[in-house]
Amino acid sequence: MSADFLSSDGSGAPPRSNGELVFAEPWESRAFGVAAALRDRGLFDWDEFRACLIAQIALWEKQHPPDEPFSYYGCWQRALVELLAQKGVCSARELEVREHALASRPAGHDHAQGHDHDQDHDHDP
Repeated sequence: MSADFLSSDGSGAPPRSNGELVFAEPWESRAFGVAAALRDRGLFDWDEFRACLIAQIALWEKQHPPDEPFSYYGCWQRALVELLAQKGVCSARELEVREHALASRPAGHDHAQGHDHDQDHDHDP
């Protein structure tokens, strides 16, 4: 598959508004960016990712509770985790540990403007 996966209206294509990608939460754009960066580095191609994404969407449709709203980027994230595990890049557990470590960092620890790198604090997860 070519990059038209991201620009198409086909199965698994990202949500858009007026032709622009739509992200409801900051984590959604980050998940999108991570997948794009890993694809650009050659870890997988869009065909592989799209197949995992479509499978995750189908799984959600089959298993979701009736009151659970659909999250395209939730499926995107699960597809990325699945693909990285399939490729042997890292396990789902390793990603979960990293996710919890990042989520537990103090608010504002995202290196916003004015961050003093000479402060004594830990950058490790």
